[in-house]
Amino acid sequence: MSRASAHPLATLPPSIRVFERGWLSSNNVLLVDAARAALVDTGYATHAAQTVSLVEHALAGRALDIIVNTHLHSDHCGGNARLQAHWSCETLIPAASASAVRVWDEARLSFLATGQTCERFAFTDTLAPGARLALGGFEWEVIGAPGHDPDSVMLYAAEPRVLISADALWEHGFGVIFPELEGESGFAEQRAVLDAIAQLDVAVVIPGHGAPFADIGAALERAYARLAWLSADPARNAKNALKVLIVFKLLEVRAMRFAALDTMLREAGAMRAAARQLAPESVWPALMRDLAGELAKSGALVMSENGVEAPAGMA
Repeated sequence: MSRASAHPLATLPPSIRVFERGWLSSNNVLLVDAARAALVDTGYATHAAQTVSLVEHALAGRALDIIVNTHLHSDHCGGNARLQAHWSCETLIPAASASAVRVWDEARLSFLATGQTCERFAFTDTLAPGARLALGGFEWEVIGAPGHDPDSVMLYAAEPRVLISADALWEHGFGVIFPELEGESGFAEQRAVLDAIAQLDVAVVIPGHGAPFADIGAALERAYARLAWLSADPARNAKNALKVLIVFKLLEVRAMRFAALDTMLREAGAMRAAARQLAPESVWPALMRDLAGELAKSGALVMSENGVEAPAGMA
């Protein structure tokens, strides 16, 4: 594996442009060549108008031709519907998610389970591991990336040595391993994905969240260490999931009373599953207060007697 020393953005070809977003929305990757303009992942629903504006400004009058979704968590596909309304663009989603999207089965899609929202969108084709896409003047291989999400994929272009890793690898970790919350396998799949990344010749990783980075070896070391820590005690993954989902919701609504947090916990399937791994249902209100207290100590939220709110300046 190669470790590039130059600044990651400086090593990206001009046909690849990254819109680094806050944690409520995934990063967007704009790939433009003579044939078409494509956007990989579209952010969260409440940022959809901003996503359209960013893409419209970057394309300078040109149309967006295609949307590519690495996976269908709300922060990666929440802008799909707005972009489709603005441009008549194709949309590619992971093949394993196609049936749920076709009938908009919200029990199988993750939006209700996480207490999040996503406007209904359509798709024109699917992505399967092993497929190849010509985007931004390069050929991209579709690589399966289960672990964080069973249906997720990554995109790898060998010529510029760029990996669009979505939530399979960040500079400091990876996304919540959601299958493990429901008692399904996810840790082993996440390890296999990290192993697959380690075999690639990568100069720059464009993650789903955070800045692009070049020190792939160090990121993998951190990811392997975190995975070992989580898998040693699955309750750690459950606790992390609840914290992530609480903070995510605060990024959207800015403030919540503890009663609303308790309602969200009981209505969102992924949160219920995580809470069951941590405590009996009778003490869930106390559990949420304890988690909020830990998040407040880390600066992730501000806690009061009646509820929680996002810190000033938190995006």
